Amino acid sequence: MTIASSGRMSSKSNFILMAEYNKWMNASIYSAASNLGSEELAKDRGAFFDSIIGTLNHILVADIIWLKRFATHSKTFTALDSLASKPKPEKLDSLLFSELALLKQERVSLDNTILNFVNQLSEDILASNLNYQNMRGVSHSKCFAHLLLHFFNHQTHHRGQVSTLLSQLSVDLGVTDLLVKIPNA
Repeated sequence: MTIASSGRMSSKSNFILMAEYNKWMNASIYSAASNLGSEELAKDRGAFFDSIIGTLNHILVADIIWLKRFATHSKTFTALDSLASKPKPEKLDSLLFSELALLKQERVSLDNTILNFVNQLSEDILASNLNYQNMRGVSHSKCFAHLLLHFFNHQTHHRGQVSTLLSQLSVDLGVTDLLVKIPNA
């Protein structure tokens, strides 16, 4: 199901919209970044995760960490089965891939996983709690839907940083607004 075919705006359809937007924006970001050489991508630009490649890695790292947490929910999400063999990143600034092409390949795969995952959600699951531990081992129990909001907001936040870094290098991303992905009534 896509947001355009759902016909109503349920919590699940909101998350499908966010997953579609996430996939579209990542494709745009990686396409724009591919116009730069590896030195430009790795150059420390004073961003929180230093460089464009560092920030893109951070988004991937955080996504893997959260998806692995989501996979611990009592409901089994077959869409997340592929993550079982992936090691959990140790640090939020882990550099999983130094080459953009390899990072992009993993990003595309993960974005498809995310879209498949949100399609497996139900309103009951979204209303339930997820028990998880943060990176420091502190236990939490929070509303699953709110955690998904954080998951997508986190991606948007850091893509905005990459967008700024690209803009400073005169690389134009074009339209980035979520509005583009919202279907007409």
